[in-house]
Formats: sequence, C-alpha cells, structure tokens
Amino acid sequence: MLIQMLAPAAVLIAWSMVVMLWMAQSRFAAMAKVNIDLGKAKAGGRGQDLDGVLPPEVQWKSHNYTHLMEQPTVFYPVVVILALTGPARIDVLFAWAYVAIRIVHSLWQIRVNRIPPRALLFFISSLVLIVLAVRALMATLFAQPGAIA
Repeated sequence: MLIQMLAPAAVLIAWSMVVMLWMAQSRFAAMAKVNIDLGKAKAGGRGQDLDGVLPPEVQWKSHNYTHLMEQPTVFYPVVVILALTGPARIDVLFAWAYVAIRIVHSLWQIRVNRIPPRALLFFISSLVLIVLAVRALMATLFAQPGAIA
C-alpha cells in the first residue's frame, strides 16, 4: 500500500512540472510579442511584475503554478506520513481525490478563471486535505509501538 499512497504525490509533482513548462512557454511567447528583452530587465525583477504587462490569460498559468507550490506543500508530507504509518485504502482514495481536484482547479484557473467555481474547487480540495491531515495525525498519535518498521 506504500507505493499506492505515494503515487498521487508523484502525479501532482509531474502535473506541477507540466504547468511550469506551460507557464514558461506562454510567458516567453507573450514577452516576445510585447518586445520585452530579458537581457535588459532590471535586477531583482520577478514574475509577478509582469501582471498588468502581459495579458491576464498568460499570467493565469503563473498564478496557478504559484498555487501548486503553496497548499500542496502540506499534501506531500501528509502523504509520506500516511505511507510510513501504513495507509488504509480510504487514505489512497482521498489522496487521489485531492490530486484530481487540484488538476481540475489548475485547468479551470488556467483556461477560464471564473472565481466562484475556482473557489469551490479550492474549498473541496482543502476539505479533502484536512481529512488526510487528520488521518495522518491520528496515525501518528495512536500508532502502536514498533508499528513503523
């Protein structure tokens, strides 16, 4: 069950890399269209400085990539804790649900970005993550001595 518990985390990592590449391709193409020369960019510039410079649809990918670097940082250790303590089948299902909802959230934010559905997807994924976090807490607080080999 260990590998099955880690698989959703690996998929979310891979998805994050897809979004990163999608963001980079989209940004570089958009910067070329508005004649931004990265060689002449001032020191200390950040991607968020491009908000209002590049079209919002281009920046949505960047915003989503940032989101994939935020809340999922809680998901990854929760998955590892559950994997180490012996996950139940329900833990694996919750982990896959979290990943699926986050991917749908990404696609929605990158392509459509209407806030009410995006907020609902975020809320649902947060509830799933809370359930996983509570299960990880219970697995560690109430573990039998010597249960982790």
